[in-house]
Amino acid sequence: MFKMFKIASSVFDNRGEIPSSKQFRLMVAIASLVVISLLTSAGGTPIQHSISNPWEGFIWGIAEPVIGLDKLAGVVVVGILSAILSSGIWITVAFVLAALFGQIIHLSALNILDTLVSITTVNIAIAICTIIFGSILILFQQKSWLICTILAVVAGLSQGYVDSQVIINVDVVTTLTYIVGVTLTQTVLILSAREISTKFSKKAVNQTINRSIRWVGLTFCAIGIVFLGNVLI
Repeated sequence: MFKMFKIASSVFDNRGEIPSSKQFRLMVAIASLVVISLLTSAGGTPIQHSISNPWEGFIWGIAEPVIGLDKLAGVVVVGILSAILSSGIWITVAFVLAALFGQIIHLSALNILDTLVSITTVNIAIAICTIIFGSILILFQQKSWLICTILAVVAGLSQGYVDSQVIINVDVVTTLTYIVGVTLTQTVLILSAREISTKFSKKAVNQTINRSIRWVGLTFCAIGIVFLGNVLI
């Protein structure tokens, strides 16, 4: 996991481009996280982790965005969208900040929110956002960055709400380290997906880009539909 952050921090060369070897390692790192998500999702990893100190909070915070395929897909697809849409960087910023505020708001108003919003409703929102993002990739047309940013805010708030479920009844320092870990992982994943998508779009021909992006969009739609079905059943 820490190797992923090292790769992402050194991903640029002196010209601001991603060397092919580093780009390959970055892709392998993301692919490894997808495998981890598949294994943990299939194994039914419980949402209640054993967090009792700041170090455990930080480690679980780093792991939280990748141990569920639905959440990992939601993060990666935001990074891809931010690369192919104009003013896409605002989508990245909106998602990360919304996820951060989603955790803070839930923890600061726990009793109120739990009576108004159920975890099932939030998981439905995450799945629907993933399906919509995937549909945008399938259509592969320049959509309003404002609309996509609003969707990113909804997705981020939903993910932040779900992530904060595992740090209830812990001390403030542990909570803060957990939030830092989650935000760090989400930021690295989104920026990595954004950079890979940007470099790929520059090197590939238009027909290849269109076909690849549509297949990627179809994959995210399928993931969203599967998890939406799991929540509703």
